[in-house]
Amino acid sequence: QVQLVESGGGLVQAGGSLRLSCAASRSIFSINVMGWYRQAPGKEREEVASSNNDEREYYRDSVKGRFTISRDNAKNTLYLQMNSLKPEDTALYYCAALVGSGTLPDYWGQGTQVTVSS
Repeated sequence: QVQLVESGGGLVQAGGSLRLSCAASRSIFSINVMGWYRQAPGKEREEVASSNNDEREYYRDSVKGRFTISRDNAKNTLYLQMNSLKPEDTALYYCAALVGSGTLPDYWGQGTQVTVSS
């Protein structure tokens, strides 16, 4: 089992930057996949970026070149550096972990709000 706690959200103007952090309650070294999802009001939750423990990464097209996902195994923390933010990035951002052999995350954080003003 793993508990995930996000932080770093806030209000920022378009073009600005934020760094989200996700602190895990145990070692993330062996966690298969860790990622960031987001959900905007009235929309479905969508995957933003993910990181495999073999260092493969995924980014949705709309954030490529602007967002960077990274892991600090020593700190048991996942990060999402978000640059050149746009109003359409406004959403509740969730950290997630896939520990088992399935394809969907087993564990979720409580979310951190990101609001980008135009």
